[in-house]
Amino acid sequence: MRRSIREMSEPGPNPVRAAILDLTAARGAGKTICPSEAARAVSGDMWRRLMPDVRAEAVRLAKTGQIAIYRKGRPVDPGSFRGVYRLGLPRGETGSGE
Repeated sequence: MRRSIREMSEPGPNPVRAAILDLTAARGAGKTICPSEAARAVSGDMWRRLMPDVRAEAVRLAKTGQIAIYRKGRPVDPGSFRGVYRLGLPRGETGSGE
């Protein structure tokens, strides 16, 4: 069965996005996750190959305000950060959905 161009371009479920959002919400306000935690949640032993995808998705989520990217405990610009980073809820978010 052939798929139309429209069907191929529509986004499907994104396990990396789901892992980042689930883990940061579970960790709660004021706490962060290591990006490798999201990669491991999705791919187990093959987590290293997912790290570029985790970073790209983290940047997208941070640009929409759903998460924040932290470096040395401080939020950073998602478009220009470098080096070691962590992911968490934006300051003031509780993660409880309330």
